[in-house]
Amino acid sequence: QYTAGWDWIQPIRDRNTGIWDKVTIEKTQSINILNPHVVTLVPGKRLAEGKQKPATIKVSVEVENPSVKTVSGFLQYAIDGQVIKKAVTIKAGERSEISFPDFTLLNPKLWWPNGYGAQYLYDLKIQFISAAKTLDQETLKVGVRQIDNIWNEHTKSMGAYVNGQKIFIKGGNWIISDAMLRFTDARYDAEVRYHKDMNLNLIRIWGGAILERPEFYKACDQYGLLVFQDFWFSGDCNGRWVDPMKKDDQWTRRKYPDNHPLVLTAIEDQVKMIRNHASLAFWCGGNEITPPDDILQPIKNDILPRLDGTRMFFDFSNSDEMSYNTIGGNGDGPYGIQNPRSFWGDKTFPYNSEVGSVGVGDYESLEKFIPAENMLAPQFKEKPDSVWDYHKYIGYDEHINPYGKAKDVKDFAMKAQLVNYDQYRALMEGFSNKMWDWYTGSIIWKTQNPWTALRGQMYDYYLDPNACLYGLRKGSEPLHVMMNPIDSMVTVVNNGFTTRDNLLVQAKAYDMDGKEYFYSQVFNSIGPSSVRRYFPLNDFLIKLDKKEGVFVSLKILNEAQDVLSENLYWLPGKDGRYSGLQKIKTVVPIIEATEKRKGQIAVTLSNAKDNPVAFFNRIALVDAVSGKRILPAFYSDNYISVLPGESKTITVDYSGSQKTAVEVYGWNVERKKIEVR
Repeated sequence: QYTAGWDWIQPIRDRNTGIWDKVTIEKTQSINILNPHVVTLVPGKRLAEGKQKPATIKVSVEVENPSVKTVSGFLQYAIDGQVIKKAVTIKAGERSEISFPDFTLLNPKLWWPNGYGAQYLYDLKIQFISAAKTLDQETLKVGVRQIDNIWNEHTKSMGAYVNGQKIFIKGGNWIISDAMLRFTDARYDAEVRYHKDMNLNLIRIWGGAILERPEFYKACDQYGLLVFQDFWFSGDCNGRWVDPMKKDDQWTRRKYPDNHPLVLTAIEDQVKMIRNHASLAFWCGGNEITPPDDILQPIKNDILPRLDGTRMFFDFSNSDEMSYNTIGGNGDGPYGIQNPRSFWGDKTFPYNSEVGSVGVGDYESLEKFIPAENMLAPQFKEKPDSVWDYHKYIGYDEHINPYGKAKDVKDFAMKAQLVNYDQYRALMEGFSNKMWDWYTGSIIWKTQNPWTALRGQMYDYYLDPNACLYGLRKGSEPLHVMMNPIDSMVTVVNNGFTTRDNLLVQAKAYDMDGKEYFYSQVFNSIGPSSVRRYFPLNDFLIKLDKKEGVFVSLKILNEAQDVLSENLYWLPGKDGRYSGLQKIKTVVPIIEATEKRKGQIAVTLSNAKDNPVAFFNRIALVDAVSGKRILPAFYSDNYISVLPGESKTITVDYSGSQKTAVEVYGWNVERKKIEVR
């Protein structure tokens, strides 16, 4: 449906008409194994580490005999070195569904969502053997896990449980990998890995595109991203609202698509295609609307119970059965750039399927698709630019101007990254602060773009990440220290399953000259899957009376004084402006880049003790000859700040054999190209 255009994409001119995706021809012998179905049961409440109680494996498969003779033999599957057999006879022209006896897997290696444990995948091989000859075989990867959904009466929303443990959903909305259906395994892998790097644990497949290809789910299995799967219906197209721009009336659109029997056949095929993936967690009828009733009811009452039977089904993405709407409106949002304080103070929907806004890339991203004559700092309200408008730009002005009016497009892009980072860090921190109190989860609108848009993305179409990704990564840390911007309360959130003992929570401030002001540190613990408030900084910050702004540094350290979480806030002066940042002195940090192994580089920034903070440094891996960025590249962190007297090291993973260099620049750090040693 997106091919007709949306508020985040231009129309695809031919609506992607024609043959797409892979076409294959399969040659079989007298037996053809089809549609294996694997279900794993993991009873009880498990931990990610240690010896496990048994799990149960249920396997069924369709077997077809296309020959003219009856075939007898053994149907078998192997997992973890064990073989389960069943004697079968398939008559000529017959197709039968065969179920194996339940298998008990001892001490299973479990599959967990990202941030909660490992994503172990077993190899499962199914064979039909007759007269000591293998007539057909299928292999698949199996993640042993059990997903349950339990209504949270306090939040009035559904709660997700994996292997008996409740999971606070931190998700991203996904449209499609490429708007013109040019898919590759490598691109799927990179995009899903970026979601892992955001510290997310779920991707929602939005209903206005497609049910994704197998390579997508394979990557989600590997990286631990649960999948919230919409079917391909959307309120915008399917008649939820009156729309005078559309030719057909609301009643006609409510019956879309035209061929309902074909839709049901396609849904059956696609359920079979993806049901074995450990990552697949939820089914959903559509985006903000149900399918027509003669499609909805067969999905709910026949297709899913018959072909799956293990996953929750929601009628539509913002339905009351998923997230009860007590505050009015459409049941999702808000959209657009928000005051970061609002994420902490304004209650929204308890399992919010769409919330978010911006995503302008940095200068190097913009110059890939904005013509040179349009590479100007946008004056969105006063003087809209047709190219920026074509790419769906949302105005940043009121959020950028406190940093000083943008002088040019480079200055604009840098300041936009500050807004990006702060926006998405605050979003996830605000939701996490009310974990299990107001919320059971939230899903960012949106985390990726299938074309060169200027909104709703953590990385651009060329797979170049922007500061949204790293702000979201920071706010989504499994163990995270943060400051409530409303009351300055230092707060820690623990998403893990175990109590974290002997933690040192530390707070300091730095002025624009780099002078340190120590406030407090406390030893304490935090229970599993919980939020704990430690101490407020409000009086401390008032006493500092820094008219031009101040940095607040928060850290969690363990007994070995390893930093488990750190967070740096840059606060404005009393007038709400960042005048201190505009005057901060230039810093020349020591920068080293070292090849750790093939495909991985470590970059270290060291800041002298008498320097100001080396603030907001973008690290980019580049081709040593051309200077162009190497994409995709996966950074353990980015847009990093280094406190006076400290060092910080990040790693970069990439593929390719070209000679590399590292480019570093920051708010008060001049651009520099570093040789990799």
